[in-house]
Amino acid sequence: MKTKNVVLSVLVTMFVSVLAMANEPGSPKVVVVSQKSGVFKVIYEGGKPGKVSMKIFNAKGKEVFAEVLRGSNGFMRPVNFEGMEPGEYTIEIADESGKQIQKVNYRNETSVKSVHVSKIADEGKYLLAIANSGSEQINVRIFDGASNLVHNENMTITGNFGLVYNLKQVAGTPTFEVTDKTGNIRVIK
Repeated sequence: MKTKNVVLSVLVTMFVSVLAMANEPGSPKVVVVSQKSGVFKVIYEGGKPGKVSMKIFNAKGKEVFAEVLRGSNGFMRPVNFEGMEPGEYTIEIADESGKQIQKVNYRNETSVKSVHVSKIADEGKYLLAIANSGSEQINVRIFDGASNLVHNENMTITGNFGLVYNLKQVAGTPTFEVTDKTGNIRVIK
């Protein structure tokens, strides 16, 4: 009889615990989805309204973004990494239940595939050719043989691009430096 009472007590206790857990809100969930180039969507679903903080850290552990939401039990927020250094970032969501961490890998994407400079048969003329898909902002800098800047130009190109530069007045062999919107630099001597 005593064994029956002990087993019955254990069963009642387990039943009450299961009911209590069923009535508690679910544990918070965080999902990070990559959208378009450089943009990640952070989705947070909490159990109940409260204070929620979102922090983003770079690969060196330095905080690069922080935001606190009060009275929130969920949100969906795009986070744009464009202009940031490429690498791994940590997104930390903290609420009263604790911290959840998601890691994302951001890399710069460019539509510039290759850059080529060639000397044309005419004296002092050079062809700058860029293989490109889509639209891209670039900066072209040209230096003379003594590394003095002789030309600096920003432009937006769409598709493959070619331009002839007349550098007859430039002393020495020119050096071309082409920088795309992601900061990638190509130097052609």
